[in-house]
Amino acid sequence: MNQNVERWIPRAEAEALLGVKSQTLYAYVSRGHLAARPDPANPRRSLYSVDDLKRLKDPSSPRIVRPAIDRSAEVPISSGLTHLENGEMFYRDRNAVELAEQATLEQAARLVWGGADDDPFADQRPRVDVIFPGSPRSRAFACLARRADEDGSSAGRSPVSLRREAASVLNEVVDAIAGPGPRLHIHQRLARAWKLSELTTPILRRAMVLSIGHEADASVLAARVAAGAGASLSASALAGLAAFSGPELGGRLSQVNSFVIEARKTDARTACRALLAEGRDLPGFERNPVPGGDPRARALLAESRLPEPLADIARVGEALTGRPPSLELAVCLATRSLELPRDAPFALMTVGRSVGWLAHAMEQAYSGSPFQPRLRYVEFGPATA
Repeated sequence: MNQNVERWIPRAEAEALLGVKSQTLYAYVSRGHLAARPDPANPRRSLYSVDDLKRLKDPSSPRIVRPAIDRSAEVPISSGLTHLENGEMFYRDRNAVELAEQATLEQAARLVWGGADDDPFADQRPRVDVIFPGSPRSRAFACLARRADEDGSSAGRSPVSLRREAASVLNEVVDAIAGPGPRLHIHQRLARAWKLSELTTPILRRAMVLSIGHEADASVLAARVAAGAGASLSASALAGLAAFSGPELGGRLSQVNSFVIEARKTDARTACRALLAEGRDLPGFERNPVPGGDPRARALLAESRLPEPLADIARVGEALTGRPPSLELAVCLATRSLELPRDAPFALMTVGRSVGWLAHAMEQAYSGSPFQPRLRYVEFGPATA
């Protein structure tokens, strides 16, 4: 028998040799302690290194850490909506920070949606039955779910009709979050719901406009996959919101918001050092691929006129981590400075991101190129306790 084959055994024998279950075996592989390769006789099954198994069985043997299995998957997306260039973010050909200085969310949406010559928000009427129970998050889900049940496919539609439908969807999301009312600008409708003065509404407007664009994260991919399958714009936005609610996106925003609230109860240095002493990262100071940090965060913080205890959170966190504040932190600090409800950051970023999800859904519908996923089966064994 070939010596090389003798050094590799199937899963059942590997489990028996170590006396472990499948989950433990795969944990060894994912941590780089155990080499695995496809079985030449059946590529859907795996073989495991006898040498590594013997080392694992003998506690006195030194552990060899092999490269962990890369289970990530890159999905290239061609888009003309947003991009980073020289450390600045652009919506189509407009600098996002400069746009946010004066543009309403509706004007920014018309730019991103590619319909600057027509106004899809004209003649939009409030819907009577937009009152949903629960938090802004649950109300947004309920609104989009109902629209997804009502609306037709996005496939084969004209750009004008899709933009009008996108405006209608966005208006209903805002009504679901803020409650029905006069057809004011979106930032004014939210300010009215939160009982803010007219002087403070520009912060809401800037936060939403700056939240539109983002890298191709899971929520963007989810919205585009739904649209690529011919789903309605509302269903695509719902898919984006569902992905946004996960721990890496909306969940991270919630962590940042909780950190800001706790830091304000004591002081920034005490709160930051307490987290770092526990070996935890500071929420809102994650690694950013843009040199110098997110330009949108810098712009929003500069315009928010934060009181000293809140401004200190940004300064101290950056000094201790060496990383500039994220957009999520900037939005949370801005809403705290206005004494808005705890869920205001999620509401603002959801409305802003909805413009982006709808834009990606329309762009995907125009392209007519559905995603073509390919599933490669990998044996993981039965799920045992």
